Amino acid sequence: MPNQDKEILGEITGSSISPIFTPEVQYWSTRILTWAAVAGLDPNLAATVMQIESCGDPLARSRAGAIGLFQVMPYHFAPGEYPFDPDTNAMRGLDYLRRSLEAANGDPRLTLAGYNGGIGVIGQSESSWMEETKIYASYGSGIYQDAASGTATSSHLQEWLTERGTTLCRQAHDRLGITP
Repeated sequence: MPNQDKEILGEITGSSISPIFTPEVQYWSTRILTWAAVAGLDPNLAATVMQIESCGDPLARSRAGAIGLFQVMPYHFAPGEYPFDPDTNAMRGLDYLRRSLEAANGDPRLTLAGYNGGIGVIGQSESSWMEETKIYASYGSGIYQDAASGTATSSHLQEWLTERGTTLCRQAHDRLGITP
């Protein structure tokens, strides 16, 4: 690998994810670094998506049918793939996140909107987005901005936990067997 590529990969992967993420997401930190490097993504962006989607619960399921750590819809998996396998789920989810990032020309808010609402929303006016996508993009971009800026805490993440994430993270905490 040429030195310039190694330097770029080093900038993308870093040595850890931000400390703002909950213990349930921190549980996956080493694997998030690996998955993000393979996908060519900032690990803090990948961690932001995991935080909001599953809070690190590899067996999470949504009412819409999304499954696993990155809440990937079943039609993104190849026949025979086990969608609850963390590596498989991450590969499919982060591939979609990378495509969303490319379509959004690197804009994190639009990237997150595309991940949640489908890449097609990126070119649309925000006023036409579904309410869920607006909320997702708002929380996600705030959490990601805090993570990327190097802060030790995130008011955006705390707000998300209070408003939407407490039950999700409690479930992940129990499934992962994390002790206080």
